[in-house]
Amino acid sequence: MKPIALAADHAGFELKEKITGYLEAKGFEVMDLGTHDQEPVDYPDFAHAIGKVLQEEKAERGILICGSGVGACVAANKMSNIRAGLCHDTYSAHQGVEHDDINVLCLGARVIGEELAQELVSAFLAARFTGEERHLRRLAKIEAMEKACS
Repeated sequence: MKPIALAADHAGFELKEKITGYLEAKGFEVMDLGTHDQEPVDYPDFAHAIGKVLQEEKAERGILICGSGVGACVAANKMSNIRAGLCHDTYSAHQGVEHDDINVLCLGARVIGEELAQELVSAFLAARFTGEERHLRRLAKIEAMEKACS
């Protein structure tokens, strides 16, 4: 299995570190794309880093963290073949994969705590895309939008 890519801006640094430990304890290989301290940085740089490793198929999925999760999610979704979802409940974390084939879980470090973050990460990583016709049809429409806008 390929590693799970993790990245965060300064607001998400502490939660990223905790999630890294959680994943490693569960036996996952983690690709830490930074940031590596709490010095102010720009979340689009880390969204780009996650997107790049997923586009190059160097990681299985990505987890991206900023203060609210919103900015990181917006930035990640600007990249082709990246489907990022901001999730603060377990239903969205697994359903986003099962129906929408999200490959990046975005979290808001100033919105959720460590325990909920672990539950969300577990739900996200355990879920699999169903491949049902209705979901494939919808994803094809999203891909057509992506191509039309590039």
